[in-house]
Formats: sequence, C-alpha cells, structure tokens
Amino acid sequence: MSDLKFVSTRGAAPNVSLSDAIATGLAPDGGLYVPARLPAVDPAGIAGLSRLPDVARAALAGFFAGDRLQPVLGEIADAALDLTAPTTAVRGCPNPLFALELHHGPTAAFKDFGARFLAESLQRLEGRAPQPLTILVATSGDTGGAVAAAFHKRPWVRVVILYPAGLVSPRQEQQLTCWGENVASLRVAGTFDDCQRLVKEAFGWSALARRHRFSSANSINIGRLLPQMVYYVASSLDVEHRTRSKASYIIPAGNLGNAFAAVWARALGFPIARIVLAHNINRTVPDFLKTGIWRPRPSVATLASAMDVGNPSNMERMRALYPSVREIREQLSADSVDDATIRTRIGEDFMRYGREWCPHTATAAEVYGRLSETERRSPWVVVATAHPAKFNEIVEPIIGKPVVVPESLNRLLNLPQHALDLPPTLEALAAALE
Repeated sequence: MSDLKFVSTRGAAPNVSLSDAIATGLAPDGGLYVPARLPAVDPAGIAGLSRLPDVARAALAGFFAGDRLQPVLGEIADAALDLTAPTTAVRGCPNPLFALELHHGPTAAFKDFGARFLAESLQRLEGRAPQPLTILVATSGDTGGAVAAAFHKRPWVRVVILYPAGLVSPRQEQQLTCWGENVASLRVAGTFDDCQRLVKEAFGWSALARRHRFSSANSINIGRLLPQMVYYVASSLDVEHRTRSKASYIIPAGNLGNAFAAVWARALGFPIARIVLAHNINRTVPDFLKTGIWRPRPSVATLASAMDVGNPSNMERMRALYPSVREIREQLSADSVDDATIRTRIGEDFMRYGREWCPHTATAAEVYGRLSETERRSPWVVVATAHPAKFNEIVEPIIGKPVVVPESLNRLLNLPQHALDLPPTLEALAAALE
C-alpha cells in the first residue's frame, strides 16, 4: 500500500502527511485537507466485522498508509471507538426504516466519535512536545462539549471553546462550560458563524498561531472526519446484510462534516444509495442545490441549534471532490424544516413509534416523512445525532413525559460552570488567549 499524501482544497499549500494534516487542522492557504486520492478499500473484507474499532482498522488503513500513525491505528481505534452506534429498526413503521443512533458516547452526541479519535491521534503526535498545543474550536452546540470531554486533563493541550451566547440549549451550555483546568470556554456575543470566523482569522494571524501552536478540532480537521466514516461503513454493511438492499441516509446537516463523511464512505464503495441532507431554516445548502449559486448568509437561531450554520465549511471539501453543481446534485439532495414542523414531528413520531427524537434528528425524520410511498419501499436510515435529553426543555413538553438522562450526561450536569464573555473580535480573542 503506497504512502498517501494530503492536499489543500485551495491548491496553494504543500502536500503533507496525514499526521501533519491532523496536527495543523487547517492548510496554510486557508483550505481544508483532503487525500490526494481516495485509497482502495475492499467492502467485502469488512462485512463480517461488528466492532467499530475493527471496522476502523480495515476501512481507514489506506488513509494511514506510510504515515507515522500507521503502526498505532489499531490502538487509536480501540481507545476512541469503544462506543456503540447501533442501527435500530423503527418498530411500527410499515416500511424498512432504521435509526443510526450516534448518541451513546460520553456527551450524548455524534461528535464524540470524531473528537475522541482526534484526541487519541494527537496524544501520539503531541504528547511529548515541549510547548502545549492550543485547540481552537467553534461550536454551535455539540462539538465543544465532545472536544472538551475528549481532551480534558491531557497536559500537552489547551482547549479553547467559542460558542454563541444564548444560542445553545441550557444543557449544551453546561457541557461547554463544566470543565475548567485545561479547557477555557468563551461565550461570544454573536452567532456560530462569528465563532467560526474568529477561529479562521486566528489561524490566519501567523504570529498568533505560532505563539499558541493552534490546531483545530472542528470538522475542518480531517482527524474528525475519518472516524465518522466508520459508523457509516458499519451501518451500511449491517443494513445491507439485514435487507439485501443498499440503505439511503437522511443526515441532519449543519457544517456538513457528518454528511461529508457519509459521502466519502459511499465513494469508497460501501453500500449507500441516496444521501439526503436535512437542514433547519438555515437554507444555504438547499438553496445552492436548487439555484447553483453559493450564497453564504448569517445563520438564524432555531430549535435545532447545532445546525444553525450559514456558511458550512465542509462544502469546500464537497466542491473539491465534485467540482460542478451538477455533480453535487447527483450525489446529494437537501431539504429544510422549520421549527413548528420540528415540534410536530417530535410529537407525531413519539405517538406513532414511541421514539424520542432530539430536534436535529426530528428534521431528518420529517424529511423521511416527505418521501413518496414508492421511495419508502427501499431501506432508509434516519441519523440520530444527539440524545433528546440534551434538549429536554424542547422535547419533554411535546411528548408529555421526562426524557431519561444518560448516566454520562447526568454527571456533567452537576458540575460548576466556567465561562468568559467575549465580543466577536479577533483582538478580544487574542487577549483572552493570553
């Protein structure tokens, strides 16, 4: 297996190893790292594997080829992906409908998979570095908590979380601010897009970036995306085994990292039919697919707060892989769901199937509900990205009962909060970092 190099989506940065791509996060030209080519993978050789660490060893081997992390891929996978991600049948549905449950990790959201894998990778790259790494992470709700949990108390790293004031759920905010020690939480007077802009501007300020040794744990970091492919690989093979058909996936979409992981899994040859993106009323991507015009805009606050993104970073990777709008339309479709419809879907699916959806998962369930009867005859998977207990103030009044809080989440809810309020300026961020 030949060595694999990673290139910037903008084409103006040197090719680097996977380790360097993971350690730096963002390419020096501002682009996102992608493999120079997609490695060959044999899906048939993975079909008999059930544990995510075993699937990761086989599915990701080509991405690690020739890299200094290659010999420790197995131990990274064992440490990071010892989680469950079951694809469960939705009982009571007359058609083959499943839910890919990605909320069984320590912070009850899909971000745990990528954050833990990234932390274990960086532990092996940076654990003995003389100067601590500073991970800047912009979050619209779930990323920051997962990154904090994954990196907490690791002495070689400092985590700085930027999140929009008043635009995350109370339990999400608790998960962003309950850590202390090597985790700093900055409550930004603005939107998620302001937080993401500040992170990118900080990376672009070369003197600041050198002084603090910046890296990223957002989905702009390829170390987050690779492990997210793993659960799509495992789920698609599982559904094909159970139904003898390829599954289609409906994915709650914000910054497009999770969706792009599914696109990569399919491009590698795994049995995924359609990929449909479920957005809230932040319609940048649905409008792009409709009009062919890429027009980022300020994000709008919704019930599905982790998806409140007006300028999704990973569209840059999508357009690097599929350069024309026509090609992207062949790979993806997208729909959007407003808050009132999210509420209705949470209530209807609880009554119909006994399923408790978080607002993000409910957007995907609603998009499934809009499919034609003919479309629904083939297997579909709604991606359940977060546990409804993280959004109890929304879900519980609708379903009329308390949502049971997972034990790992309950522990975090009882810790004290630590946060610093910050205006949305690069100068304020630089001062806070000092």
